[in-house]
Amino acid sequence: MSKSFKNISVVASATMVSRVLGLGRDMLVTAAFGTSALASAFYTAFTLPNLFRRLLGEGALTAALVPTLHEELKERERAGAFALVNQVASWLFVATGTIVILSMAVLLQAKPIAAAAQGWGVEADTVRRWLQAADLAVLLFPYLVCVCLAAAFSAALQTLQRFLEPALSPIWLNLSMIGLLGGAVYAGWSSTAEGRMLWLCGGALLGGFLQMAVPAAALMREGWRPRFDLSVGDGLRQIARLMGPTVFGSAIYLINMAVSRLVGLSLNDSAVTVLNLATRLMELPIGVFAVAISTVVFPLIAKYAAAGDWGNLATAYRKGMRLILVINVPAAFGLTVLAVPIIRLLFQRGAFSAADTALMQPVLAVYALGLPFFSFVNLVLRAFYAQKDTVTPVRAALLSFVVNLALSLALMGPLGTIGLALAGNVAIVVQAWYLQRALTKKHHGMRFDHLARDLAKVIGASVVMAAVVGAGWWAWARAVPPTKPMDAIALALLIAVGVAVYGGLMWVLKIEGRDDLAAVIAKVRGKLNGNSSRR
Repeated sequence: MSKSFKNISVVASATMVSRVLGLGRDMLVTAAFGTSALASAFYTAFTLPNLFRRLLGEGALTAALVPTLHEELKERERAGAFALVNQVASWLFVATGTIVILSMAVLLQAKPIAAAAQGWGVEADTVRRWLQAADLAVLLFPYLVCVCLAAAFSAALQTLQRFLEPALSPIWLNLSMIGLLGGAVYAGWSSTAEGRMLWLCGGALLGGFLQMAVPAAALMREGWRPRFDLSVGDGLRQIARLMGPTVFGSAIYLINMAVSRLVGLSLNDSAVTVLNLATRLMELPIGVFAVAISTVVFPLIAKYAAAGDWGNLATAYRKGMRLILVINVPAAFGLTVLAVPIIRLLFQRGAFSAADTALMQPVLAVYALGLPFFSFVNLVLRAFYAQKDTVTPVRAALLSFVVNLALSLALMGPLGTIGLALAGNVAIVVQAWYLQRALTKKHHGMRFDHLARDLAKVIGASVVMAAVVGAGWWAWARAVPPTKPMDAIALALLIAVGVAVYGGLMWVLKIEGRDDLAAVIAKVRGKLNGNSSRR
């Protein structure tokens, strides 16, 4: 798997940069807007086109397009694969354009709907937040067209074993949003919160265009030539058949997330913003390797599935899963014990106060403990998609939705925002259990008991690491004043100690996968050093 490790390092490096930039973007947004209702309205509004992107783009389309493109490359070589890309892109443009127009038309009718809701007893503050989110969603919905086309072009590049450009895609979005909002805040382009919000939305639209244009240009360098083609071939029919159940499953996820955001928006001004920021911090360790591993392993297991090579498929799956758990279990413990200094260092400035840090700390701790399960689901879904099984993920998504909605409504009253985070965690745990159980029934070689002993060692090492780091932070907080430079020094020292303790325990306990992890880290470090020397 040396080539796979090289691809993992490429995707991991680019994804890490993207996650860091995304974190920087959210730092800028919180400095400008804090945890205000306007910030929550923006995150809710931007959720809508992003969820449709997952519905039509990254999830369902990628799951159906990658295996089908592999077959086209095998049977008709690149000419057939590129013709299929044109058909997919053309129909995707028509479908997403229609969704954007219809959605904007519905959102423009938000005021009479909100007035009726207020007449039914909905609080005025809740209605106000809903209207703000609807107004911003009208501006942001065109982003959907660009980002769905970007997903199709990126899937085609991954099939051709080009992983860099797809991994770079989110970077253009983050740079655009940081640039335009930064100009509004620091260059004086706007002096009002509403004006700055318009610049932020403009950055999102510019970023969406770049996300589409860059992978399209890379695909053209591979020989693809864009052509509007609404014909329907066998490959497109197969994609439509494969997408059907997945679209339904993604629609459940879309409804799940939309309801969660509306529940949060109904709870108070800050809930959506706090949940979004906690999710962002949780995604940072996922972005280091977990998404990269899943992205690279998916074409590999799709290839083995197409050839009926179940032995190698199971080996690739277990190796990817082991790497994900080895990384994300300690990351979850680390985020939990260091939540306060992390939040304070990254977000506590401008409109984001110490009270917001205290509000966010328990939410981040809850989300962090769900991190390994989110990473687990990310890969296990790819195992089903590679085998063209899109029905089981639908059932899992439906089960997750029911659990999340029921627990959100039950817990939001007594526990507030923390209750919403707990509901999301329990739902993802149930989804992970259901998916792994179904996968084991299909192929015994993918049983989790192959990983159980190593997982126990990983958890034990993570607990020891968390105890050492937590004790270190407890002592530091009582001896050193809480300033940003001191927080930065504390985090640097404690994270280094944590990595050293965990790494040492990995070798002492002989946790399988440590050599694979070392190879991935060496690849990433070598690539970063190579880039530095060229500069």
